[in-house]
Amino acid sequence: MPDHASVGWIDIVVILAYLSITAYLGWLGYRGTRSAADFLVGGRSAHPVIMAVSYGATFISTAAIVGFGGVAGLFGMSLLWLTFLNIGVGILIAFIVLGEPTRRLGHHLGAHTFPELLGQRYQSRGIQIFAGVLIFLFMPLYAAAVMTGGSIFAATQFGIDFEVALLIFALITAAYVIPGGIKAVMYTDTFQGFVMVLAMIFLLVFTYSSLGGVTEAHQYLTDMEAMVPAPLAQIGHQGWTEMPAFGWGAPTYDLWWIVVTAIILGVGIGVLAQPQLAVRFMTVRSRRELDRAVPIGAIFIMLMTGTPFLVGSLSNAWFAQNGPILNGKVIQELDAEKNQALVELMQQTDSGAWTAILNPKTQAPATAALIVSERQEAEEASGTRFELVGGRSSAVTYVKGDADTIIPTFISTALPHWFGAIFFLALLAAAMSTMSSQFHTIGTAAGRDLYERIGTKGQPREPSLLVMRLAIVVGLLIAVTISYTIRQEYIVARFTAIFFGLCAAAFLPAYIGGLFSRRVTKAGALASMTVGLVVSLFWLLLVKAKEASAIGLVQLVTGGKTSLLADYPNWPSVDPIVVALPAALLTLILVSAFTRPPAAEHLDRCFPETR
Repeated sequence: MPDHASVGWIDIVVILAYLSITAYLGWLGYRGTRSAADFLVGGRSAHPVIMAVSYGATFISTAAIVGFGGVAGLFGMSLLWLTFLNIGVGILIAFIVLGEPTRRLGHHLGAHTFPELLGQRYQSRGIQIFAGVLIFLFMPLYAAAVMTGGSIFAATQFGIDFEVALLIFALITAAYVIPGGIKAVMYTDTFQGFVMVLAMIFLLVFTYSSLGGVTEAHQYLTDMEAMVPAPLAQIGHQGWTEMPAFGWGAPTYDLWWIVVTAIILGVGIGVLAQPQLAVRFMTVRSRRELDRAVPIGAIFIMLMTGTPFLVGSLSNAWFAQNGPILNGKVIQELDAEKNQALVELMQQTDSGAWTAILNPKTQAPATAALIVSERQEAEEASGTRFELVGGRSSAVTYVKGDADTIIPTFISTALPHWFGAIFFLALLAAAMSTMSSQFHTIGTAAGRDLYERIGTKGQPREPSLLVMRLAIVVGLLIAVTISYTIRQEYIVARFTAIFFGLCAAAFLPAYIGGLFSRRVTKAGALASMTVGLVVSLFWLLLVKAKEASAIGLVQLVTGGKTSLLADYPNWPSVDPIVVALPAALLTLILVSAFTRPPAAEHLDRCFPETR
């Protein structure tokens, strides 16, 4: 691959201009923050455009662009089903079905945070504290995914160390979310959202034009079906324009269960229970603002998820046409008509002889599927003559299977250098818009839902902006530590999917039940949240092979296996949400059916329109 670009004066000027605008908007938010209500929900006076773009910018982060875009480069366009769910569930259902009841209930109960909404609805300080603790402990995991995605791109684009990029991201985010609260977050989100939209439009147009058009690009990628890396083909990868093989009971179906349960369902459904997104509904005055926000949000999400998923997949076609020439000797013809062959990769020594390139993990000769474009006689170090071929491969080959670097490598290699700076700003915008809301939510969870509720004998303490801001700093340090210490296979997307799935299992039944049913009880909600959390953690620690093997507990329990269900194909690839969410929902229904319903006076306060 070509050397990474350095930071030029144009990059510096553009980035400083962007940061200056962001700082000014953060200052406007700080100037308008005079109370805890301003800090928490913006005085409930957000404009629908600001709310919609802020919601979308918070939802879409570097995790979506770098992390899931990279996973699309690995697994293909099957991830576009996540875009469909993001729009159908994350916008239409969230705004039309849940938005108004959430706004109304929040107003009736005077709730300012998601845990407070649950606690007030069920008249339970324990539920509010439970939700606050869960957010404070686990949201840094999601924040770490966002930081990692942005930092990887900065390191790739500008040739700086990952650790330096990580520190810069953390400091910039802290500089404006700590003082300004939700107003600063929403103002800057809106500006950042427009930066993201412009960058995505240019990226999509450039990618298709560089591949000859939409039809030509997709056909070329379809024709690369035989070039899917063997490890992916073995778990059901059928090409970058095809869904993985579907079935049950054999390892060849693992990829379908990974893509559908962890990525599509985990994130697509988990968005409904995201605390930092649900609180957005409580920042507007009426349903009219929510309805006006729907088309804006839908278009924004379509661009911001559809573009990286398409570009990530199509990057394989671009590298197959334009990537650096790789050399080696053919060990298997994959498709003779298309000049596709599996090649043992080789490099030339100073003496002119050719030797095999070794895989650093296995020390076996490295192989790759190439579209062969040149052939010549050559000599190995042993003196043996052979036919040396040269050709190009997929993006997966050039990034050595590291999905998180596919989008950054494509941007730095394929696009003009000036766009690298612009796209960096889009990623910075995506990261900052999401992280600011994450850390704002962490701060309010600690300050509003824990500090004000714990140890007060039923009487809440006075609101403390200082505690909220200190909690943001603590959450930031935790996220930076996680991002710095943990780097694994497509970790950005995995961390995101884990947090979204955890929120869905722990919060979604109690949240939806609290909005629409007068019969759901405090005991039912608390039991549901507990079961959702416990089942999710059990599955992550002991069943789901990727996460369980990385944590290491399952090896101690099973004597070295990567999952309790390692002998039962496909189960170790299933995401916790498939088991934990139904278990939590069933628990909510059963426990509520056998426990005393809430007092009629309280229900009339929650739902005055149904009295």
